[in-house]
Amino acid sequence: MLDKLQGIEDRYAELERKVSDPAVMANNREYAKLAKERASLTELVECAREYRRLLGEIAEHKALLEGDDSDLRELAKAELPSMQKRQIPLEEKIRQLLIPRDPNDDRNVLLEIRAGTGGAEASLFAGELFRMYSRYAERHGWKVETMSLSDTGLGGIKEVVAMITGRGAYSRLKFEGGVHRVQRVPETEGSGRIHTSAVTVAVMPEADEVEVNINEEKDLRIDVMRASGPGGQSVNTTDSAVRITHIPSGMVIVCRDEKSQHKNKARALKILRARLLEKARADQDAQIAATRRSMVGTGDRSERIRTYNFPQSRVTDHRVNVTIHQLDQFLDGALDPLIDALATQEQAQLLSA
Repeated sequence: MLDKLQGIEDRYAELERKVSDPAVMANNREYAKLAKERASLTELVECAREYRRLLGEIAEHKALLEGDDSDLRELAKAELPSMQKRQIPLEEKIRQLLIPRDPNDDRNVLLEIRAGTGGAEASLFAGELFRMYSRYAERHGWKVETMSLSDTGLGGIKEVVAMITGRGAYSRLKFEGGVHRVQRVPETEGSGRIHTSAVTVAVMPEADEVEVNINEEKDLRIDVMRASGPGGQSVNTTDSAVRITHIPSGMVIVCRDEKSQHKNKARALKILRARLLEKARADQDAQIAATRRSMVGTGDRSERIRTYNFPQSRVTDHRVNVTIHQLDQFLDGALDPLIDALATQEQAQLLSA
């Protein structure tokens, strides 16, 4: 571990030299990149330096125990246990800081929620999930911007795409992707029979332009069209809606919520970049998963990640086998207990690896 820490300290010293270089400081993008890397290593380097000092003090006190001075021996004997007691938690903290950090953790989130099986009930629950994530974002001081919304007109949502902007948004919400199952008695159900519906949630890190190479002239077909409305004065009479087709992948993105064609195009491009980045990452993950299955066999779990049971007022996350019995509070944005459990599990798996 000391060798690994030395390598990190050397890299930190190199970064400090580089960010002080006038040539680097003149290049805003390069400076920001290096400063961000330096900031990510600061806590680990501080712990590493404290750890080295502590090991030095322990070695000195052990040497005093072997010396001839009885007063120094007694002093070392009294102080050594507290030093050794500090060593264990410091080593644990360093091990956790050495875990490879997800490079996307500090990114904003592109959140997609779609009603699945269950008809109107699924659409209603999709709306409730969107409210839940909006309240969770509010609790953390994040901003939620609805980029695309298709509702049922009855309080439900067929599909919604939103950008959640804020520090650490992806690090918390990345565990939410998957199939969310709801069990409850619909208001229209006279016999009291419980219905089961499903809603799919996708969580993607916002993509930088530099990460997804899109040649607008060659790769994109951009069509403008008249945005549809409910009728009357609210019908948009300008060609403001934008449909972007990414020719290499066949992806089609439509944005019509803004009155400005330019704003709709910008939103559509942002969604397209995020989806292309997610596709590339999914292709890589599939390749890794295929390799792993060939080694250890299949261990796939159900797509369902969580069940919301209204009659029993409970929510169960099947990945960590944790159940919370305050469903109303959970749907009001109190997600942290479950997300903490999922983050702890991820950390334990990475430590084990």
